[in-house]
Amino acid sequence: MRCLPSHFRTLIGVICLGACGLAAAGELTVSAASSLTNAFKDVAQGFEKQNPGTKVLLNFGASGALLQQIAKGAPVDVLASADQDTMDQAEQLGLVLSSGRRNFVSNTLVLIQPVDAPQAFQGLKDLGQARVQRVAIGNPASVPVGRYTQRALEAARLWPVVQAKAVQTQNVRQSLDYVARGEVDAGFVYATDASVMKDKVKVAFSVPLKQAIQYPIAPLTNSAHSAEARRFVAYVLSAEGQATLARHGFLKP
Repeated sequence: MRCLPSHFRTLIGVICLGACGLAAAGELTVSAASSLTNAFKDVAQGFEKQNPGTKVLLNFGASGALLQQIAKGAPVDVLASADQDTMDQAEQLGLVLSSGRRNFVSNTLVLIQPVDAPQAFQGLKDLGQARVQRVAIGNPASVPVGRYTQRALEAARLWPVVQAKAVQTQNVRQSLDYVARGEVDAGFVYATDASVMKDKVKVAFSVPLKQAIQYPIAPLTNSAHSAEARRFVAYVLSAEGQATLARHGFLKP
């Protein structure tokens, strides 16, 4: 297993990949939401052990950005997104196999602060206080955690107030990094992300949502390795795959 280089995430990288042809035989390209980074590295290793000769190439990013890459022709075999909206769009565009789509884990939205923050936030309304100047929020246009955040703040009638303090990020891990470095007063991430940096961030509280955060996965319609793609999805759903995801804090779908 190895991660694709960062240029894969750029438009130039996508064009280059399209021009250079499909991934080599025996290589399976999996595009997955940033919040799955640590977990899918372990999942990929487990899959490779069960499937000798197959190498998993991992491409992580915001779900919306991953969809744009695929729509522009990036040679991807499996898509795992952090929300239903992105996968719905992929399905509507005919990019993924509807029959192979499955929800494989769920997650929780949390508000985090730097671990040394002197005062803990008790609820969303605290973000309206004058002492709060910068809040990391994923860009709702392309980052699922940003859309979940916006919906929660709108339900609490706090979106205009917090939006004025928002530092928009390109993915959930960037929000995590900003909080860990103390560059913002707080940030919205998934519970699994917060657990990655327990020494640098602390969870203030879980954010109530009307919609459950469920992650779908599906093989790509034009996958050059369709059989391997289906096997990877099956492995993610298997007892072993689910146990690996659970160790990283993900919940049952």
